[in-house]
Amino acid sequence: MVHVLSSRMLLRPTDPERTRVFYGQTLGLAVAREFGTGPERGTVYFLGGGYLEVSGRSDSPPAPGLSLWLQVRDAREAERELTGAGAEVLRGPVREPWGLVEMWIADPDGVRICVVEVPEDHPMRYRPGI
Repeated sequence: MVHVLSSRMLLRPTDPERTRVFYGQTLGLAVAREFGTGPERGTVYFLGGGYLEVSGRSDSPPAPGLSLWLQVRDAREAERELTGAGAEVLRGPVREPWGLVEMWIADPDGVRICVVEVPEDHPMRYRPGI
């Protein structure tokens, strides 16, 4: 079995600077580190328990099925903040049948991002008898 020490998601955007503006300014993700120089330099952002690296360049957008899952404390507050920062909300916060509150946005290349709130009474947070 492989013992994984660390992990991150790699994005090769069609326009690296536009994508850095989106993740760094629009979403407000904190930078973990940067490396290299020039337009294809790498920027690694904190994603809670993981990392997102934006580096290099691609001639085409990332795979159509690729999506990110970002957990927030309050999806409605996140919607207000993201809309104020210029993000396009594809679908506002909705409590899904499985109990999570989900909102959908997309990055400049169309990578879908699910902004998720885990309510207090959801099994991911609440475990009776434990």
